[in-house]
Amino acid sequence: MKLNGKVAAPGAAVGRIYIYKKNFILPVESFVGEGEEQSQLDRYFLVKKQALDELEKIRLSVQKHDKKKAEIFKAHQEIVEDIIINEEIPARIINERWAGDWAIYQVYETVLLVLRQSADPLVAERAADFDDVRSLLLRLWYGSKNSQMACPPQPAIIAAVDLLPTDTAGLDKDKVLAILTEEGGITSHTAIIARSYGIPTVLGIEGLLGIVKHGQLAAVDADEGTVFIEPDEKTVNEYTEKSAAFFRDRQEANAFLRGEGLTADGVKIDIGLNIGEAEHELEAQQYADSAGLFRTEFLYMGRKTLPSEEEQFSVYKKALAAFGKKPVILRTLDIGGDKKLSSIDLPKEENPFLGNRAIRLCFSKPDIFKTQARAALRASVFGNLWLMLPMVGSLDDIRRAKELIAAAAAELKKEGEKIAEIKIGIMIEIPSIALIADLAAKEVDFASIGSNDLCQYLCAADRMNSNVEEYYQSYHPAMFRLINHVAVSFTKAGKPLSICGELGGDPLAIPVLIGLGLRKLSMGEASIAVVKRAIASLTVKACEERAKKVLTFSTAAEVREYLAGN
Repeated sequence: MKLNGKVAAPGAAVGRIYIYKKNFILPVESFVGEGEEQSQLDRYFLVKKQALDELEKIRLSVQKHDKKKAEIFKAHQEIVEDIIINEEIPARIINERWAGDWAIYQVYETVLLVLRQSADPLVAERAADFDDVRSLLLRLWYGSKNSQMACPPQPAIIAAVDLLPTDTAGLDKDKVLAILTEEGGITSHTAIIARSYGIPTVLGIEGLLGIVKHGQLAAVDADEGTVFIEPDEKTVNEYTEKSAAFFRDRQEANAFLRGEGLTADGVKIDIGLNIGEAEHELEAQQYADSAGLFRTEFLYMGRKTLPSEEEQFSVYKKALAAFGKKPVILRTLDIGGDKKLSSIDLPKEENPFLGNRAIRLCFSKPDIFKTQARAALRASVFGNLWLMLPMVGSLDDIRRAKELIAAAAAELKKEGEKIAEIKIGIMIEIPSIALIADLAAKEVDFASIGSNDLCQYLCAADRMNSNVEEYYQSYHPAMFRLINHVAVSFTKAGKPLSICGELGGDPLAIPVLIGLGLRKLSMGEASIAVVKRAIASLTVKACEERAKKVLTFSTAAEVREYLAGN
């Protein structure tokens, strides 16, 4: 069976499907060593008792208000005690040395297959009850610590409806062969993080979870956006080789990883690293000239309380110290659009990408902005801090933010805190500020082009909406013309300008960006080696000629065809 989706991160993979559901881990086929069978069996009986106890508590609580609904949980208890299931699971563990979690999953799956195929709707409906009980047993097996991880226990291909930034941020890239989702666009945060980790990813596969089954073999071609379920031997061999070729290419590119970003004619291109707060990302600073984008929103996500000033200070200090004299461009809280917080009660908006997000949200909740500004300013003495404001649309926004930062600095100085000199800059992602880049350059110390949102607003195409994906055109001639205008404005003002969106790590786009005058590119760790290799093959003159040619094209298709052919 062949499935089709959108190419989000390149590569190929062959492996078993691992279905991820929020707050619920599914096991991957696994076995235990000889002599470990009894411990797995003992653990199963413990988990079974915990399930019965939990169901009884729920049943007694519900019974006070709804006796009929309480019967559901009584039925669930009966499923836990099912004679056939409780013969089969121990048999699999003892006789075949299945790991307990795999035995639970597979034995229940056998029952579910029979129930789901029944012509009697009442029998078919019972499948949901058995599925619920299985979920409960597996949740208890893993414990609360593991209940929200998207990462599989063994290397596998993740299949999900969608993955939130908090899901993907915790991925162990050595255990994720590929990512498949039903939802999400090529510039969603799932795609961005997958690309930064170098994980082959195909998004927007319609009805994915209704088609694939946990543990099925799959071959993924993330260059073409295709997935083969239960492929034949020939296809397995073909995509195993493609996967190997993908990694060989990465290895060849890695030869450029530790070198500088130098063009063939010796011009230095600064390479920035896009990071979240994850400590392991800081290790890649050795390959970069800066932290070109430090996404601070990961500090706020996946939790019910806002991070304190001390907590933020500790994280910012660690990042600044890791980069030493290299700039750390810390982006202030960029929440809204596709990024939600459970710690802030925000009203639902019809158009969240055009709503109260990023710097606008900080203006409406100044205490949150003040806490972050204080933490960042206190940490500034430990490195080279550049503070960047997202979602800026006017000079009023810039001036208002600078006043709030100045007030926080004055407050800290009054308290006797030491603060280093910092630079204040903006994200250029709203066309209104891009069009007055000459005026903005006089107000700030630097700027960084956020190409993802700039493209979204310029093309009026929601980058999370698969129905309008064809209208989201990162190679649209208007994009390059606008970037050209911004680059000319900041070059004239003598102010640094970088690009930290997806275009910044796109080897096809890099010659154009260099040709337009950009000398700072920022990207995820996985793109650094590939980008440095691309830069090494270019001369500035050739880039300028290519950029000049691109500015004459009238469609995105013409631009892409030209760049792909050069």
